[in-house]
Amino acid sequence: MPQAVSTQTRASIARAAVEKLFALADVRVDGERPFDVRVNDERFYNRILRDGQLGLGEAYMDGWWDSDALDEVIRRFALADLERKSLRMLPFVLAVLRERLSNVGKKSAAFEVGERHYDLGNDLFRSFLDKRMVYSCAYWKDAQTLDQAQENKLDLVCRKLGLKPGMRVLEIGCGWGSWAKFAAEKYGVSVVGLTVSKEQAAFARESCAGLPVEFRLQDYRDVDEKFDRVVSIAMFEAVGQRYFRKFMQVVDRCLKDDGLFVLHTIVGNEHVGPAQAPWLDKYIFPNGELPSLAQIAAAAENIFVVEAVHRLGGEYERTLQAWHDNFTANWHTIADNYGERFYRMWRFYLMSARGAFRARIIHLWHVVFSKNGIPGKPALAVADPAWYESR
Repeated sequence: MPQAVSTQTRASIARAAVEKLFALADVRVDGERPFDVRVNDERFYNRILRDGQLGLGEAYMDGWWDSDALDEVIRRFALADLERKSLRMLPFVLAVLRERLSNVGKKSAAFEVGERHYDLGNDLFRSFLDKRMVYSCAYWKDAQTLDQAQENKLDLVCRKLGLKPGMRVLEIGCGWGSWAKFAAEKYGVSVVGLTVSKEQAAFARESCAGLPVEFRLQDYRDVDEKFDRVVSIAMFEAVGQRYFRKFMQVVDRCLKDDGLFVLHTIVGNEHVGPAQAPWLDKYIFPNGELPSLAQIAAAAENIFVVEAVHRLGGEYERTLQAWHDNFTANWHTIADNYGERFYRMWRFYLMSARGAFRARIIHLWHVVFSKNGIPGKPALAVADPAWYESR
């Protein structure tokens, strides 16, 4: 009997501690608001206290808790900075040390994210992406559908690059070939696309058959050719902060003197590495690191002129919601291939990302670089895409 009382007491203490922690974000345990947390398994409390953010995601995958507004839960937790207030300081410090020792972005691990994420299965990505298979933030200006919003984004990037027929373009991180195909068809350019995913490369080659487009299963550091333009869409997040400068040096090596480089990337208010996002690193994007704007500027210093910086505010929130809606609506078509735990994992991924964007702790930025400056155009922050049309 004393042992049973002791176990019950420990459980009560754990619950009280978690309730107190969640209250800092105005989230209640078993409350009635959409963003409150419903606990389905009493082991949830000890798991949160033991594993912090990682435990929160894993407990959701295991069905130990639910909420009717996952993105709002994560938004509130992010704004309250619960990870740093949860007394998980020793695990957090150890995670930071592991991150620094692991050399995130090293060449020997460059293909891991391709194998563990992008090669999961094209049926999965077809279930929630647009018809072009664009796996990056859409641009929703004057768009009502995901298909149109993604086409808007592809065209926006082309305009920022100032593409002209006959140009040769390097795309670092080509995905399933959507931008390369669009640019070749609409702007008459040839494209060399790089990817670390076998599935992406195979799909892209088939999709772009007959076009002046080449897809390579190749690390960006191995390219040593000249191009009129360089573009990187949603790949810089996998470079690793130790290699931000190296990345810029490679682009510089490959870009002609009068060329332009457009970088499309998620940016944190501060650097975000595996230690700050352990669940995402373990289950979704291994070895990922979000740069800060200061890190991007430092990496490009004395290499490029920053011509324009454009924050696409709110665009990723709407994109992630569209992806989530498509995924849940089409889940029945792929459920047998992945299983219920994967379904909960993927929902948590999409909605937690949306929550982070809604909290404005991460953002989507376009940065336009030149080598020597564009004559007659000042280097200033530009939010209006019409600026690019006037070039």
